[in-house]
Amino acid sequence: MGQKINPLGFRLGTTQKHHSFWFAQPKNFSVGLQEDEKIRNSIKNNIQKNRKITSSLEGVAHIEIQKRIDLIQVIIYIGFPNLLIEGRTRGIEELQINVQKELNSLNRKLNITITRLENPYGQPNILAEYIALQLKNRVSFRKAMKKAIELTEQTDTKGIQIQIAGRIDGKEIARVEWIREGRVPLQTIRAKIDYCSHPIRTIYGLLGIKIWIFLKKD
Repeated sequence: MGQKINPLGFRLGTTQKHHSFWFAQPKNFSVGLQEDEKIRNSIKNNIQKNRKITSSLEGVAHIEIQKRIDLIQVIIYIGFPNLLIEGRTRGIEELQINVQKELNSLNRKLNITITRLENPYGQPNILAEYIALQLKNRVSFRKAMKKAIELTEQTDTKGIQIQIAGRIDGKEIARVEWIREGRVPLQTIRAKIDYCSHPIRTIYGLLGIKIWIFLKKD
């Protein structure tokens, strides 16, 4: 029997922390979750619209949300901040205004800050975006996975595992292909594992990209 669990949720309280910090009564909890999802989707959509080169990476690793009574603090961890503000003097301010309109919250102010990551290719979400971009450009999946591993070798990681599932290269039967470099101890709770699952729509159908990265402890 296969037993599968999200590596991030499996390690909450040990090596992982929550990306949302707020309190709500049980009857309002689902509303808060939907609000978080709306904020994250709105930010990603606005960043994608503002990109000058549509074939470039978004570079968003993850988004943290902290809620207070009168304030929603959003921290965007991004690998390539120029993609957000390139050619736009008021990029962050415009992003705040657009998200505030979609959120439609009059009682709370929205504040967005950006934190730049030193090693963007050590983040699974950014790597998954890179692989998805390569697959859309008809690059061989093996070449894309090997290139992603080469990019992670420049960062401070102990191991990486990449998996692609679906109708790879347009084959009639879906299959799973994966590659691993270094150690990725998924059963060790104290191991600092970062993980992401990223869907990509191609002309042959939907593919799923999963990436596990074994990070060195701080």
